Amino acid sequence: MDSSILDYIFLVIVGLIAGGINILAGGGSLLTLPMLIFLGVPPSVANGTNRIAIIIQNIFAVRGFQSKGVSSFPFSIYLALSATIGAIIGAILAVHYVKDDVFNKILGVVMVVVVIFMVAKRKSSSQELMERITGKYLWLGIIAFFFVGLYGGFIQAGVGFIILLALSSINRISLVKSNAIKVFVALVYSIAAVAVFTHGDSINWKYGLILSVGNATGGWIVSRWSVNKGDGLIKKVLIVMVLVMAIKLWFPDFYTILANQILELF
Repeated sequence: MDSSILDYIFLVIVGLIAGGINILAGGGSLLTLPMLIFLGVPPSVANGTNRIAIIIQNIFAVRGFQSKGVSSFPFSIYLALSATIGAIIGAILAVHYVKDDVFNKILGVVMVVVVIFMVAKRKSSSQELMERITGKYLWLGIIAFFFVGLYGGFIQAGVGFIILLALSSINRISLVKSNAIKVFVALVYSIAAVAVFTHGDSINWKYGLILSVGNATGGWIVSRWSVNKGDGLIKKVLIVMVLVMAIKLWFPDFYTILANQILELF
């Protein structure tokens, strides 16, 4: 079989897995970015190319959540507009600057703090479970999502964790509904980020569109499936993915060394 055909097949398979992970929690870009780089795409271009798959994945995911009656408008629109402003700034920085290893390590700590906060959060009373999406909490969300967009436009990987933390702590929104908001916000700001990456000639369109086939399929399936599973499953997947991402950020070669050690056993 032609090696390029194999590359395309691997892209679709990795995209399928990443799409499901992105919808359930976040961190799917930890799979897609290394895969793109492995196929010879420069890191800066891989960062832009990955956004094509994110956009198409989230179009299908938004429709998947809506088909199950899960949405939050116009609240999601306000957050998306704020995030888009931040994403444009973040994407401009990403096109002209390379991310720092120290920043990755700081992000790894942040991810672990996120999961500790969500796991340790005490059970709330019915009064505390009421959503807070108006008044000062709406404005706090809008401000927070500017910074979410700033980070998402710059790197993207792991932004889902930050969105889930913001929505659960500021606005007290369930994880299932937070995931629906997350994919809509990421869809909107990613379009703006892609425009910046395109202007900077930092996108491989062929690989991006092939990858999006897998991402979109995984996003559609998992968005519908996760609604019926509730917050419990999402929290478990979230814990696993945060820890996986934190290890990757602190020890970039950990999984490569582990895979080689396993292969040597055979």
